[in-house]
Amino acid sequence: MVSTLLTALAIAFILEGLIPALFPNKWRAYVLKLANEPITAIRQVGVFLLLIGALLLWAVN
Repeated sequence: MVSTLLTALAIAFILEGLIPALFPNKWRAYVLKLANEPITAIRQVGVFLLLIGALLLWAVN
């Protein structure tokens, strides 16, 4: 169980690091644009991604 969790965390880190490593200028522009977004919009995206992840996890198990 812990091994599976660590594997999933490692994959998440790899995916999170891929875009800034390959496209640092575009990633920086995106982060600057994101900083100007309203908090509610950022929260809505976060909740949406959380739900998609939970549904995928449920579907896999």
